[in-house]
Amino acid sequence: MDFTNKDLVSIRDLDRSQIEYILDLSKEMVPYARGEKVKRALDGKIVASLFFEPSTRTKLSFQSAAMRLGCDVIDVSEMSMTSIAKGETLADTIRMVNAYSDAIVLRHPYEGAARLAAEVSNKPVINAGDGAGSHPTQMLLDLFTMKEAKGTLDGLNIALVGDLKYGRTVHTLAQALTMFGVKLTLVAPESLQMPQDIVDSLKSKGCNPIRTSNLEDAIDEADVLYVTRIQKERFPDPTEYQKVAGTYRIDNAILKDAKDDLIVMHPLPRVNEIATEVDSTRHARYFQQAFNGVPVRMAILCAIMGGEM
Repeated sequence: MDFTNKDLVSIRDLDRSQIEYILDLSKEMVPYARGEKVKRALDGKIVASLFFEPSTRTKLSFQSAAMRLGCDVIDVSEMSMTSIAKGETLADTIRMVNAYSDAIVLRHPYEGAARLAAEVSNKPVINAGDGAGSHPTQMLLDLFTMKEAKGTLDGLNIALVGDLKYGRTVHTLAQALTMFGVKLTLVAPESLQMPQDIVDSLKSKGCNPIRTSNLEDAIDEADVLYVTRIQKERFPDPTEYQKVAGTYRIDNAILKDAKDDLIVMHPLPRVNEIATEVDSTRHARYFQQAFNGVPVRMAILCAIMGGEM
């Protein structure tokens, strides 16, 4: 399957067969991501890492992935370090970065920034998160984590919990999961429920999600509990954040009636929505999920930048 020089901006850029190809390639990358084997499939290539919004896991895992493949990385960590601070447009910045790299990984606080970058760039652009919009590489590592744990994605019972309004991670993930015939339960306070346009899109693809504010309603039958942080930084009104902060907390007591093979996932960082006592249980997968960003992003870079397998 040929991904060479293709952009990865949103879930709309992928179909099921392409997702499965990336997941299969990601599995091959695991020993290389762990450093057990060495692969220099992209030796001599340069990745531009443009992160205009705070990030730990996405940024470091992309850089680790690039280095594991033999790439050099040129890095910008904030807008104040670029000519954007002097008034240069994002489009002009991207046009300049084209001259210095073979692919661009962009994280930006504004929805639509990655699509704009892809339109003006003649090098492939990978969206590492744009505002409350899309986060396609997070979606792929989430799917990889689920598949590795459960053996399949088809027909899983998945509960998405927390900030479903502003959470770009769950927006992208929910859209992808419709390709695998899953049962979705959306657990959130009414003010943070999944946006109606996304729910309508899910329904148009044959998925009729259950919406509830009661976490206990979702846990008993769930195969995957995907927990998200309620994102203070996304709220235009701090008083609205205070109304919903701490609404859900996953601890051992609430998991006592869960399936033995339930997995608990979280895109991280967590604040207090998952108790640390859960970390040592058979359910916890969020740190494995964070590691999975490396082999998955290795697969994405290798596929897009034409690395020889």
